[in-house]
Amino acid sequence: MARVSTAWTVTPEAVDSSAAAALWRAYYTEVSDRWYLKETGRPTEPDVLERGIAEETGEGLRGPDGVLLVARLRGEPVGTAGVRRLDATTCELKRVFLLPSVRGKGGAGALMDAAEEAARAFGARRLVLDTRLDLIEARKLYAKRGFAEIPAYNSGAYQEIWYGKELAGS
Repeated sequence: MARVSTAWTVTPEAVDSSAAAALWRAYYTEVSDRWYLKETGRPTEPDVLERGIAEETGEGLRGPDGVLLVARLRGEPVGTAGVRRLDATTCELKRVFLLPSVRGKGGAGALMDAAEEAARAFGARRLVLDTRLDLIEARKLYAKRGFAEIPAYNSGAYQEIWYGKELAGS
């Protein structure tokens, strides 16, 4: 299931590997700080940040019904995308993230290709996701990749918009 481009590789990785843990910390810090800055004008308080990072173990991204993909640029871990099976024909996309220093260099396409391939390997015909309205860059990526807004399929404090995509070749 490895995807390779000129300098990019995307491969499955354990959610508790050191690379996955560092990328989860970077992802969570970015999205948490963006929310707190918007809502309070300040970044996330350190204790709140640490609690949030620790609470999400990524358990749903372990086999047999999930996978965490780690993108590497020239061998360095720089991004993630998770896929987990919701039912026999639907998978959910989670934790799509690239470090800011590598954005715009082709990694998002490599990650999304690998995530769609992983969803098809789970037997999915459809890939869904939830996100926040303020994550504009992510929403642009999903639209560019053929995702369209769908009705809510879950609920939570930070889910504000939902997207779905029918997978070709499923």
